[in-house]
Amino acid sequence: MEPQLPGTLSTPSPDAEDGETRYRLHRRFDRMGRLVGDHQMERLFASHVVVIGLGGVGSFAAESLLRSGIGRLTLVDFDRVCVTNTNRQLQAMRGTVGKLKAQVLAERLRLVNPQAEIEVVSRFYDAATSALILTQTPTPDFVIDAIDNITAKCHLIATCKQKRLPLVSSMGAAGRCDPTALRIDDLSETRIDPLAQEVRKILRTKYGFPAEGAFGVSAVYSVERPREPVELHYDDGLGFSCVCPGGKNEHHSCEERRLIYGTASYVTGSFGLFCASVVVNALTELRPER
Repeated sequence: MEPQLPGTLSTPSPDAEDGETRYRLHRRFDRMGRLVGDHQMERLFASHVVVIGLGGVGSFAAESLLRSGIGRLTLVDFDRVCVTNTNRQLQAMRGTVGKLKAQVLAERLRLVNPQAEIEVVSRFYDAATSALILTQTPTPDFVIDAIDNITAKCHLIATCKQKRLPLVSSMGAAGRCDPTALRIDDLSETRIDPLAQEVRKILRTKYGFPAEGAFGVSAVYSVERPREPVELHYDDGLGFSCVCPGGKNEHHSCEERRLIYGTASYVTGSFGLFCASVVVNALTELRPER
């Protein structure tokens, strides 16, 4: 039996209707099938993708993967839904504030495809939890990095590279308003994005990534420069105060962050959809026709 982390819930799908155990016997993914064909749909149904970080990027990536036919998802996020997540995270709705993000998103996704196998890991990804998160059965076919903690992000990228696990990494989505500025390139070739620049530096100095040449890691990033946040005056002029469920924790604190950037759902969501496209197109060998 595979070891499990505390806070991990293995959630096999509810019993599907008789006759819905194979793609050709139902119509749930008919339109995706018409794009890629029967053989590639079977490939998607048999694929396992791990999504780490379920915020404005990761939640959209996970749902897009499921709606594309990915048969097994592992959802990783330690955090709980905050009311300030409402503008950009799919699991942030009335009645979900304070609940674990991974659990709420899993419940939503089971309504989309009750046949999917969805594993919930309500833990923070770091060096201590990495092995159990990434050592899954079956071995992940792809990993999506939607982490907003730079230390954890760099560790994940380096670990996936070392384990030869295909990965796509989302760079900075906050402070942008133009989804047409998004690009997909090797991480070594990203430009303008300050987060990507810092990630490249850490990977080269701490993890031995090459000073020249490709990293072999796909990155979704924006060539739009991030804009500084606007100071808000609300709550009768009292100003900002953290309203996160449980308040400060060991991984982040709103009160101690130097800047809290603004975000637009149509940008963060686009980052997630771009990440999902990298995964699905790689698994199905789908190439755009120009």
